[in-house]
Amino acid sequence: MLDYIKGTIAELNPAYVVVDNQGLGYMINISLNTYDALARISPNQAAMLYVHEAIREDAHLLYGFADKRERELFLLLISVSGVGVNTARMILSSMQVPELEASIAQGSAAMLKSVKGVGAKTAQRIIVDLKDKIKVGDSALVIETDQPSGEIFEEAMSALVMLGFTRPMSQKALKKLLKAEPGISVEDAIKKALKMM
Repeated sequence: MLDYIKGTIAELNPAYVVVDNQGLGYMINISLNTYDALARISPNQAAMLYVHEAIREDAHLLYGFADKRERELFLLLISVSGVGVNTARMILSSMQVPELEASIAQGSAAMLKSVKGVGAKTAQRIIVDLKDKIKVGDSALVIETDQPSGEIFEEAMSALVMLGFTRPMSQKALKKLLKAEPGISVEDAIKKALKMM
């Protein structure tokens, strides 16, 4: 079983990263939190991702995380009945790790229900199953960006389409968001668009 992969970033977008490890490229699915952490790494610097390998009948998929804390939370989420790897990644892309931990610890089903694909029953099940298993931390990720709106729109659109949303639906949400908040970051645009759809 793989624990982590270390190498240079060959390709990076909000939905996945390709990590080159001695000439072998690993395509790894990531959350927006991990995307933000990887986007800050300089081109010559090695990146390290903690991984979870999901082996299915039709595919072997890798999910990568910038830190162990996010991976632990991912593993806890997929241990809940009715929460698969894609839903867990969607949850982790919609809020930062400290926010998610706090919402579970405080029993805030409303925060969880704001994530696409998470209904009232699933939100309650996550809270009941995980409330005693999570440790609430006090660290928070800060997202900064200096990308132009056109690039932000394209990257956010690409991520939403890869997450399974239709192009017209994604376009409508992003246009509305970028009009209201022209300086919004890619990560925030995707998070807010997920809540609108």
